[in-house]
Amino acid sequence: MTIRVLIVDDQAMVREGFSVLLNAMDGIEVVGEAVDGREAVEQVAALRPDVVLMDIRMPRMNGLEATREIVAADTDAKVLVLTTFDLDEYVYQALRAGASGFLLKDASARQLADGVRVVAAGEALLAPSVTKRLIVEFSKISEARKLADPAGVGVGELTERETEVLVLIAQGLSNAEIADRLVVAESTIKTHVSRILVKLGLRDRTQAAVYAYETRLVTPA
Repeated sequence: MTIRVLIVDDQAMVREGFSVLLNAMDGIEVVGEAVDGREAVEQVAALRPDVVLMDIRMPRMNGLEATREIVAADTDAKVLVLTTFDLDEYVYQALRAGASGFLLKDASARQLADGVRVVAAGEALLAPSVTKRLIVEFSKISEARKLADPAGVGVGELTERETEVLVLIAQGLSNAEIADRLVVAESTIKTHVSRILVKLGLRDRTQAAVYAYETRLVTPA
């Protein structure tokens, strides 16, 4: 199936460049563009994209606020944050708000396309070392803070195996890699991941990884 992408950036050259790169990739179609966060929210509602490439620093409404609104609207769109800086606290806040990962704007065409495919498939874009470094850095800064837990349920409610899976998610492993590590079927890991998200009241794997760092279940090496 074709992955439908919305590009959000206040710079026309950036939007046009990413649009050309992604439209040249098999299985990816750019269905729209937005110049700021407010327009992004409107376009997500109108176009129902699978992935939103979201800039952070924009006028009128920034990418952080837009990500929060898109996530709160409970759409199927996954937000992939684009940034010029690899240690930007706004990016960390966007991950906590529900973004599925982030890429630097100097990423290659292949990295950009792979990132879109990863988040469209429901995975978190956590594998690159720079992403893990960002999460670790800002989990130190906000060590005392926790993700909102509306159900009142914490790590203690997870089974031993679910806790083990959560730790491996935070280490950047995919479902297939976790299955290999634990010597079980990938479908079993998918079930564990789904239960973890429900029990902790989290949206996706990225929030699960940030949760693991913030609750000190996983600590910086």
